[in-house]
Amino acid sequence: LLAQHADELADIAAEEMGKPLAQGVGEAQLCSQIFRYYADNAQQLLADDALPAHGANSTRVEKEPLGVLLGVMPWNYPYYQLARFIAPNLLLGNTLLLKPASICAASALRLEELLTEAGLPEGVYQTLLVGSDRIDGIIADPRVQGVSLTGSEGAGASVAAAAGQHLKKAVLELGGSDPFIVLGGDLDAVAATAAKARLSNAGQACNSPKRIFVPSTMFDDFVNGVVATVEGMKVGNPDDEGTDIGPLSSVEARDDAIAQVERAVEQGATLRTGGTALEQDGAWMAPAVLTGVTREMDAFKEEIFGPVAVVYSYDSIDEAVELANDSSFGLSGSVWVKDVEKAEEIARRLEVGMTYVNEHGTTKAGLPFGGVRRSGYGRELGRCGFTEFANTKLVRVAS
Repeated sequence: LLAQHADELADIAAEEMGKPLAQGVGEAQLCSQIFRYYADNAQQLLADDALPAHGANSTRVEKEPLGVLLGVMPWNYPYYQLARFIAPNLLLGNTLLLKPASICAASALRLEELLTEAGLPEGVYQTLLVGSDRIDGIIADPRVQGVSLTGSEGAGASVAAAAGQHLKKAVLELGGSDPFIVLGGDLDAVAATAAKARLSNAGQACNSPKRIFVPSTMFDDFVNGVVATVEGMKVGNPDDEGTDIGPLSSVEARDDAIAQVERAVEQGATLRTGGTALEQDGAWMAPAVLTGVTREMDAFKEEIFGPVAVVYSYDSIDEAVELANDSSFGLSGSVWVKDVEKAEEIARRLEVGMTYVNEHGTTKAGLPFGGVRRSGYGRELGRCGFTEFANTKLVRVAS
């Protein structure tokens, strides 16, 4: 049903949060793949794990549902964020309450309709159209056994505090400032890839490559390639064919991103292109490229949640890794070079939850998703996501 209704779902996302249609269709198709993955691998995932008997007749671990779970979800991926919470937990047998972002009620309700149409029994899944001020009370309810949140650091801290107070399991997927380390290769191609990855979804992605590190000897040519790609991307109505970058989720979000760019320039950074509001109604922003950002600047530490690429230069690999790890976040990171053996060695030095070589932010149903540090804790998708809200019960039988 998700695949069949991909065009309709994309229309809703475009209207609610500004996602270009092609990206909305891709998101719906990814959700279809997530549900299919858990259906296709159900027997393997649900099977007991046999352990050495250790003196008994048998010893095994069973996977049981915890019960009612609350999902608190953001607006930037109004279907994908929900699917990666829903699919594994329905397979496990948990029942779900879902609080969507306030601007994405229609997409959440349409997804619930498709779940019902697919045969889900009444009451197994419910959309809660409530304000954020209600979340603590829902977590406190003794029927609720856990909570999963994707969102800001502030929201994560609030939910974690409520979950801790009531001894409930929590999974948090928060912000990110992912490093993208270039060692070599086809510079034009890598520059274009970096720019497009950064500006996908108008730069509103937690695992977007927000910090791009390039050798000093290649820096000027690489920056020119990024700027050329950025300036060649079409900012426009998400319903129009060929639009690469839609509006941001709100005028407030647009203004916040522009303020971060302006503050970086005031502190000494160089604005290579964009960074201003477009003169038309709506949350439109010309995508920006910043260079010359230093550790002393706010932009070095902050997450810029909008269409802003920041490119840094480095003189040694050790310097690049040290700069990449000098962050309060730790979601994902990537290394780019033809010598993949060398790249893998460097990628493993990144202090993140997900590392990639010659790709960035790849999301598939079977791959665990999550970070460390202030990017949160716990995992979604894959096997790891399947057992986050499971009672992994030891069953031991002796004569």
